[in-house]
Amino acid sequence: MDIALPEIRRKRKRWRIGWAAAVVIVGAIALLVWRLELRHHRKYVTLTHSGRAVQALVDFPVRLQRPQVVVVLVHEVFGLSDWAKGMADELADRGFIVIAPDLLSGYGPKGGGYSDFASEGDITNAVSSLDPAGVTADLDAAVDYGKQLPAFDGKVAVVGFSWGGWKSFAFATHRKDLTGVFVFYGTGPTDVTTISAPVYGFYAGNDGEVDITVPATTDAMKAAGKAYDPVTYEGADHGFMRLGEESSNSNPANKSARDQALDRLMKLLKSVRGANGFVQ
Repeated sequence: MDIALPEIRRKRKRWRIGWAAAVVIVGAIALLVWRLELRHHRKYVTLTHSGRAVQALVDFPVRLQRPQVVVVLVHEVFGLSDWAKGMADELADRGFIVIAPDLLSGYGPKGGGYSDFASEGDITNAVSSLDPAGVTADLDAAVDYGKQLPAFDGKVAVVGFSWGGWKSFAFATHRKDLTGVFVFYGTGPTDVTTISAPVYGFYAGNDGEVDITVPATTDAMKAAGKAYDPVTYEGADHGFMRLGEESSNSNPANKSARDQALDRLMKLLKSVRGANGFVQ
């Protein structure tokens, strides 16, 4: 028997283990690179209407291989915050073109916008004081800009959060060429008779002031023959899309609601690509 054989076998075993470890490491690095890979491209544009200039974030998918749905994102009462921009990134990563106007444009110190306000309190006060007709005109400008993009596929959706959800629902009564409106914990308008797009609601179970309005909105939409599909995520708090991703979140239902709501939103937006009908 060759006395060197056991040693050769041990070397081969170590080689196999080392090779397997290397494969695992390379795979892990590749996965990390894929996760960190920039899948969206941001740019900032100026939208103009009636002598007014509105700054807007426009988020494109990096791999834009075909025309896509344009999504107009309407921010919370906290303005076009880092969270709102991150939400735009997330939608762009999923393949949609996102336009997120800074509705505080021109209303900040020295004529600036969101980033020029000194505090969150100043921002929320300013957003709460915005003229409804002015907000509608700004959103019109965002939709009009999106419809002129070469990659526009003919369909526009509006997604709004909290204050932005309320404004999105109101915008649906005005704009007739929307394919879908997605309202996150926002109340509906009193008169819904002029709405033409299907409206999808995303509500928190622990949100009494908003939740109490949903039955009346449901009845009004039904009476007017309008498409409305509200879903309530039990146990979640108002603002769960933001709260659910914060490290300080103490309510597990917020994380669960965010995951479920995002999955539903993606499925509905994807359905918008190929259909104009109401999807449940």
